Amino acid sequence: MQKIRRKLFNEVKNHLKAKEISLIVGPRQAGKTTLMTEIMAFLEKKGEKTLFLNLDYENDKKFFSSQEDLIKKLDLELGGKKGFVFIDEIQRKENAGLFLKGIYDLNLPYKFIISGSGSLELKEKIHESLAGRKRLFELGTVSFKEFVDFKTDYKYSEKLDDFFDVEKETALRLLEEFLNFGGYPRIVLEKEFSEKNKLINEIFRSYTEKDISYFLGINRIEAFNLLIKVLANRTGQIIQYSDLAQKCGISVQTLKNYLWYAEKTFSIRIITPYFKNKNKEITKSPSVYFYDNGMRNFALGLFGILDQIDQKSFVFQNLVANRLFEKNQNTSNTIHFWRTIDKAEVDFVVNQASSILPVEVKYSNFKKPQVTRSFRSFLEKYSPKEAWVVNLNLEEEIEIGATRVKFIPYYRI
Repeated sequence: MQKIRRKLFNEVKNHLKAKEISLIVGPRQAGKTTLMTEIMAFLEKKGEKTLFLNLDYENDKKFFSSQEDLIKKLDLELGGKKGFVFIDEIQRKENAGLFLKGIYDLNLPYKFIISGSGSLELKEKIHESLAGRKRLFELGTVSFKEFVDFKTDYKYSEKLDDFFDVEKETALRLLEEFLNFGGYPRIVLEKEFSEKNKLINEIFRSYTEKDISYFLGINRIEAFNLLIKVLANRTGQIIQYSDLAQKCGISVQTLKNYLWYAEKTFSIRIITPYFKNKNKEITKSPSVYFYDNGMRNFALGLFGILDQIDQKSFVFQNLVANRLFEKNQNTSNTIHFWRTIDKAEVDFVVNQASSILPVEVKYSNFKKPQVTRSFRSFLEKYSPKEAWVVNLNLEEEIEIGATRVKFIPYYRI
């Protein structure tokens, strides 16, 4: 079976020469273990010594009873010489950050490549413990371009933009499939709808039963699941904490805790408002997007069966949100939305160091440039140098006041 090539493979591979720990985090079942085994195979082909330990395996857990026990195991397998140590599911280890810090500071001849789900951020402040000792790599579910590359058998890997320009109907069919099913690797690889459905159910249950139940207690899972369903139905819309808490039958503080857990376990992204005028613009209420459209659709009972235009618009906007986060991941840029009290709105505002980039998303085929009144209002108010209107087909530029407005097909971002 053809493998899904992940962009992060080369990024982690290029970091193998650095002494820092390569720390791979991301949603459960996004492919972290697969990525690590592929990197290990790459190293072994070069004749490098490797060791793979998984804290989900009882037989491997015993080596993590103490730092001394782990070092003895490493020396036994690698002989105290250069080697690459892969540790999977590090979130299973209590005080993982301090544990790894102590080993790293011994200056051993081993390079560590470590993975963990989002829960490692919850159990222990691993980032602070490993400050200056690690580089963080976030592996999400399969991106749209990774999906298209896989679906076209890597025939157009070096010219995907050309493929989108020439094979417009095929590209739109693939977009529809991706919007419906999302990017969990096992679901992308599976061809049968019935099996895809079973897999997304299993992934959702695994997430709630293994990650969320650990933090919230099994008796609170139903309230959390209801929250995910309500959020899925309000993708990209402003959420009011009090209203949401009431719908889920929990307190506002409990709701905020649940949202924090959901975000830190790579289920949702919380986006805050962009504002300069507190009297006329929304300043507090956030909006929410999902890391994976398939998970969002499953929560609503729409997995694989999106048919209404408004539903497709929501998941298309979610797709663009994820791409913007991916593009700005290793920068100081932040992503927001803009709303006024009078209900003027812009889907996204990328706040850059010395400028802002407003982004409007339209699940539409444009024959000519069109700009909404809300978007024009933002341009007049803030006069950004550049603005984007992401759509299905049109690639063109116009000037509105001091702003160059670029109409960009979804695959160009």
